[in-house]
Amino acid sequence: MTKKHLLFFVVFSLAFVTYGQQSATYTNDFVAYQKALSLYNNQQYLAAQAAFKTVRETANSVALESDCTYYIANCAVRLNQKNADTLIEAFVEDYPTSTKKNSAFVDVADYYFENRKFAYADKWYDKVNENSLSKKEQEKFNFNRGYTAFISKNYNEAKKHLSRVENSQEYGSQAKYYIGFMAYEGDDYTKANAYFEQVGDNEKYKEKLSYYQADLNFKLGKFDKAITLAKEQLEKSNDKSEVSELNKIVGESYFNLEKYADAISYLNNYEGKKGKWNNTDYYQLGYAYYKQKDFEKATSEFNKIIDGNNSVAQNAYYHLGESYINLNKKQEALNAFRNASQMDFDLKIQEDAWLNYAKISYEIGNPYQSVPQVLASYLDKYPDTNYKEELETLLIDSYITSKNYKEALVLLKGKKSFENKVAYQKVTYYRGIELFNESNYVEAEKLFDASLGESQDIKYTARATFWKAETDYNLTNYDDALIGFKQFQQQTNASQTPEYKNLDYNLAYTYFKKKDYVQAILYFKSFVSNNKGNKIRLNDAYLRLADSYFVTSNYENAIAMYNEALNVNKIEMDYAFFQKAMSSGYMGNTDQKISELETFISNYLNSKLRDDAMYTLGNAYVKSGNTDKGLALYNSLITEYSESPFISKALLSQGLVFYNKNENEKALTKFKKIAGEYPASQEANQAVATARLIYIDLGRVEDYATWIQTLDYVEVTDGDLDNATYQSAEKQYLDGNTNQAIKLFNRYLNDFKSGLHANQSHFYLAQLYFKKDLKENAKPHYKAVVEASQSEYTEEALLRLSQITLEQKNWAEAIPTLKRLEAEANFPQNSLFAQSNIMQAKYQLKDFVDAVIYAEKVLGNPNLDNKVKSDAYVIIARSAMQTNDEAKAKSAYANVEQTATGETAAEALYYNAYFKNKEGSFVASNTVVQRIVKEYSGYKLYAAKSLIVMAKNQYALKDAFQATYILESVIKNFKDFPDIVAEAQTELNTIKTEQAKTNASIETED
Repeated sequence: MTKKHLLFFVVFSLAFVTYGQQSATYTNDFVAYQKALSLYNNQQYLAAQAAFKTVRETANSVALESDCTYYIANCAVRLNQKNADTLIEAFVEDYPTSTKKNSAFVDVADYYFENRKFAYADKWYDKVNENSLSKKEQEKFNFNRGYTAFISKNYNEAKKHLSRVENSQEYGSQAKYYIGFMAYEGDDYTKANAYFEQVGDNEKYKEKLSYYQADLNFKLGKFDKAITLAKEQLEKSNDKSEVSELNKIVGESYFNLEKYADAISYLNNYEGKKGKWNNTDYYQLGYAYYKQKDFEKATSEFNKIIDGNNSVAQNAYYHLGESYINLNKKQEALNAFRNASQMDFDLKIQEDAWLNYAKISYEIGNPYQSVPQVLASYLDKYPDTNYKEELETLLIDSYITSKNYKEALVLLKGKKSFENKVAYQKVTYYRGIELFNESNYVEAEKLFDASLGESQDIKYTARATFWKAETDYNLTNYDDALIGFKQFQQQTNASQTPEYKNLDYNLAYTYFKKKDYVQAILYFKSFVSNNKGNKIRLNDAYLRLADSYFVTSNYENAIAMYNEALNVNKIEMDYAFFQKAMSSGYMGNTDQKISELETFISNYLNSKLRDDAMYTLGNAYVKSGNTDKGLALYNSLITEYSESPFISKALLSQGLVFYNKNENEKALTKFKKIAGEYPASQEANQAVATARLIYIDLGRVEDYATWIQTLDYVEVTDGDLDNATYQSAEKQYLDGNTNQAIKLFNRYLNDFKSGLHANQSHFYLAQLYFKKDLKENAKPHYKAVVEASQSEYTEEALLRLSQITLEQKNWAEAIPTLKRLEAEANFPQNSLFAQSNIMQAKYQLKDFVDAVIYAEKVLGNPNLDNKVKSDAYVIIARSAMQTNDEAKAKSAYANVEQTATGETAAEALYYNAYFKNKEGSFVASNTVVQRIVKEYSGYKLYAAKSLIVMAKNQYALKDAFQATYILESVIKNFKDFPDIVAEAQTELNTIKTEQAKTNASIETED
C-alpha cells in the first residue's frame, strides 16, 4: 500500500467515522423534517410551522437549518401572519446562497396571486430572478406577472409579460384574451378584434367575448355584424348591466344605419351608466322619434338635453326647434333655435337656426332682445342670404309690430332708406303716443314733431298732427292746439282715422278754453248731433254746450242742454241741475230758481255744490224779501260746511241784512268776524268798508280807528297806491306780457305784503311761474293762496301745489294739500285728481290700508278714464300683494287688464300668468307670458319676471330644456334686475340638481 493510498483511506475512514457518529441524530432530524414537510404539503401550515421550528432548533446542518427557516417563513405567508414579509426577507438575508431563495420569492408571489392579493403578488414577483427559472416556470411567471399588472390596470407592464406567453400551449389563450381586452380598452379595436377572434372558439371565453365583439364591431362601424352578435348575446345573457349595454349597441347600430323605427325599442331599453343617460343618449332617441314624425316624443327626449355645448347638442336643439314648430309651440321653438344659433359647431345648422329664430321672433315677439335687433343682426351676419329681401321687409315692419318703440328709435337712428324713413315716421308717432299716455307731454310733442318731419305716410302724418294738437291742448297752448286740430281737419284722409270721430269735440273744447263760446257752441252742437255712442263723452259735451250758452247769457238754450245732460244721466248730474236752477234765476224766474235750489239741496246731499246752492238760495230768499229764511239758510251753511269758501260770503250777506234792517250791532259782529277770520279777502275789504259807515252813522269813529289798527292788512291812506300798483301788474298779466307781469307782481308784494290784492297777486304770480316751468318759484305763492282765507283762487292753488309736490315725490307733504283739495273742490275732476293721488301717495308711504280705501273711492266715481281706473285697480292689487291677500290681488289685476296700457298692462298680465301658474294651469300661464313677450317685451322688469314664471311652467310640463334655457337667458340678459337674476339662479340650481339624478351630462354646483 502506497503512502498516497494510505492517506485516502484515513480521510475516508474519518469521514465514515464522523458520519457514523452522527447517524442517530441525523436520522432523527431527517424523520422530523420529513414529517414537517408532509404537514406543509397537506396545507397544515400552523402545525408544519411548529414542526419546522423544532427541527431547526436541533439541526446541526446549515442546509437543514436554511430549509426549515424557508418553510417557517412560507407558512407564515400562508397563515397571513403579520411578520410573514419580515421572515421571508430575513431568510434571504441570512441564507443568501440558499437554492430556495428564488423559490421563496416565486412561492410567496404565487401564493398571493392564487389568493387574488395582486398588490402583494406584484411586490414579490418583482424580486424574482426570471433567468433562474425553468422554461415552464418562466411561462407561469410571465402569465401571473402579466395578469397581476392587468388587474392593476398597468397595461404596459401587462402587455410585456403576456406577450411572452401568447403562443404558450398552457397560457396562450388566456394571454390573447387579456391582450385583446387591453387593446379594446385602449380603443385599438382592430387589434382587439384580431386577438378575440383567435380565442373566440374557446368555450371558456366565448360567452364573455360575445358582448365585446358586438361592441367592437359597433365601434369599427360594422353595424350589421354588431347587431347580429349583440342580439345573440341578448338571448343568453342574464346580466342586467350587460343586457342594458347590448340594447344600446343594437339601438345605436340601427340608428347609424338610419333604421330609426328599429332603433327606438332598443334605445328605450338602455338603462344608462350607473342608471344615468347622457345628452347623446337623449339625442339619439329623440332624433329617432323625430324621423318617425312622432314630435311629442321627440321633444320629450330632446328637451332633457341640458348644458349641452357640442355638435350633438346643437343638432338636437335644432331638431327640437323643428319638433316644436310641428307641434305649434312657437315660443318653445324660439328658445331651441336661439340656442342652436349660438353654437358654431355646424355652420349650416347655425345659419338655419338663426333664420328660424329671426322669423319666429317677428311672428311672436322676443323676450331677450328687440325683434328689429334680431332681424338686423341676422342680415349683418348673413348679408348674402337668399332670404334677404323677405327679412328686410320683416325688419322694417318689425319696428312697428315689436311695440318696443324706444329701442326701435335707437336702431333706426342714421338709417336713411325710404323704407326706414317710413318706419321712423311710424315709430316716432307710436312712441309719442306712449309718452302722451304717461302724461309726459313735453317729450311727447318732440316725438310728434319728429314724426311730422318724415311725412312719408299720409295716414300717420294726419294722426301725428292730431296728437300734437292734443298735446298742445294738455300743455294749455290753446292757440297752437286750435291750429293743429284745424290742420288735421284739412288732411285729405283725416276722416279715415280713428281720431276723426271726436274732432268736433276737441275743437269745441279748445274754443271753450279760449273763451270763444260762439265757436265752442257751434262745434259742441255738431258733436252731440253726430255722436251717440260714448254716453259719458256725450254727457260731457251737453254740459259744456250748456255752459257755453250760460256764459253767453243764452239761458233758455242753456236750460235745454242741461236737461239733455240730465237725460243722458251719466256724469255731473248735480252740476247740471244746479246750473239749470241758476239759469232760471238769470231769466227772472225767481220762484223757479228757488224751487229748484230747494230740490237740489234736498236731493244732492253729497254734492260738492251743495254749499254753493245753500248760499245762492239764501241770497234768493233775501232778495225776495224772505230774510228770515235767508238768515237761517246762511246759518245752516256756516254750521254744515266749516271749510266752505262761501262762509265769508254768507257772513257778509248776514251782516248786510242786519245793516239794512238797522241792526247795527249784529251787523258789526258779522263784519268783525269776517275781517278777523278772512283777512285780505274781498269780503273782508267790503266788511271793513261797511263797518266804517256804521261807525260813522253811530258817531263812533274813534272805535273804528282803534279797531282798524288791529287789522294789519288795511292801510287806509295807501289804498289808492295799492290799487294802482296792482292794476299795473294785472294789465301786463292780461296782455300776456309774462316777464313784465312777474316783475310787477313781485314789486306789488314787496311794497304791500298784506295789501288789498295780495291774494290775487300771489295766485297770478304762481300761475306765471308754473307756466314757465319754474315750479319751485311758484310753490311759495301757491302756498300763500291756500293758507289765506277761502277765495275763488283756492281750488286752483291747491291743485297746482299738489302737482308740484307730487312731481317732487314729496308724498307726505302732498297728502294734506290733496285732502284739502278733495274736501274743497267744486270741480269733480279736481276732487278725483285729489283722491287718485292720495291713493298713490299712501301706497308709496306703505300705508296699504288707506291706499285701498282711496282706490275704492276713486272707483266709485262714474266719470273715469281707463288710465285712472287701471291705476286704482293696480293700487288695490299691489296693496293686496303687500298684505298677502292674493285672492283680492288676483281680482284687482283682472280688472286692470281690461283697461290698462303700457307698463301697467304688462304688470297685470304678469300677475295673470303668476296666478295661473300657482293654480297649476301651466299651459294657460304660458299663453299669457307669450302675449307679454309679443306686446310688452319693452318693459324689461315684467318681461324678466314673466320668463321665470314660464320656466316654472315648462319644468312642471316636463320640459327641462325650456326651463333651464329660459332661466339661463334671464341670468344672462337681465343683469339690471339683480333680485330677478338671483331668483332665476335659485330655480336653475334646483332644476339642475334634480335632473342630474338621471342625466350624467349635467354639471351641478357643489
